Amino acid sequence: MKKILSSLIIAITAGLLWLIFFSSSDFLNGSVAGVAEISRDDFYSVTGSDDFSENGPSVNQESYEEKSSDLKLYFFDVGQGDSVMVKQGDWEMIIDGGPDRSILEKLGKYLPYTDRKIEVMILTHAHADHVDGLAEIMERYQVDKIYFNGSVHSAPGYLEFLKIIKDKNIDAEIIDRPQELSWDNGVNLQFLAPVKSFYQIKPEHINNSSLVFRLIYGSGTALFMGDFEDEETLVSSYGPEALKSQILKVGHHGSSNANDKEFIAVVSPYFSIISCGKKNSFGHPHYRTLYNLEKVDSKILRTDILGDILFISSENGFKPELLD
Repeated sequence: MKKILSSLIIAITAGLLWLIFFSSSDFLNGSVAGVAEISRDDFYSVTGSDDFSENGPSVNQESYEEKSSDLKLYFFDVGQGDSVMVKQGDWEMIIDGGPDRSILEKLGKYLPYTDRKIEVMILTHAHADHVDGLAEIMERYQVDKIYFNGSVHSAPGYLEFLKIIKDKNIDAEIIDRPQELSWDNGVNLQFLAPVKSFYQIKPEHINNSSLVFRLIYGSGTALFMGDFEDEETLVSSYGPEALKSQILKVGHHGSSNANDKEFIAVVSPYFSIISCGKKNSFGHPHYRTLYNLEKVDSKILRTDILGDILFISSENGFKPELLD
């Protein structure tokens, strides 16, 4: 692993091969008439008795009653960026870290002070709004295992991320092909992208090098897209059964470069989570994305409107819960 990291750092710093400035072409923001966006007042009218089990394939796992504790999905409001925490008891997984140290405030709020260990960390891709906060976590918490795509990128936050992995000798693994990971607590991840036959993880493909994976826990399913945009390839490669999920972590902050109507129809999410900053300059989420989600009757939850968003596992999948 040290050789891999050293090669990555040398390739990046010595050559400065690519400087990437990726910006969205989106220019519209706000709501579309009729779109099922959920306000803080009516979002929590969804109850644990609602059956979401049809919004995702059946899973041959132990029943919910046999789990030691509920699984919680925290979708953090980190401004214009992404960060999610998956938590069961004192076991935590962090997916992306947002654009800055504000992630530390979230962990301080939702984790006991004595819990200074993150069991699993996942970086979907090397853009600053996903990676910069991870270095802050790695400096202050023990991180047992890291998964990332191994891409070559010169972003300062990504270089710091790689440096800390090397300096602290953190166990890190590159995900560059479909595979499945599972833990003793019943959490299962099915990685669908990137795949080297699709992309060679070059800078111009940085969004499409995002780790795409489906989380499965009991009867609950959640699809995490990172900033992945080539959804047609996912659909043609895997088909509906591998993609259909109760929760969709909407790709690229709701950008029009992603979230094609055919893809959303295949996923058919009961809930769609959009992580974006208030009045952001990119126009996220794009009106076309909101319209496509409305067409499949998905309930849209936005961090710029609701703040932090929490889902908890239940017998019928994941249910939303109120956060202060």
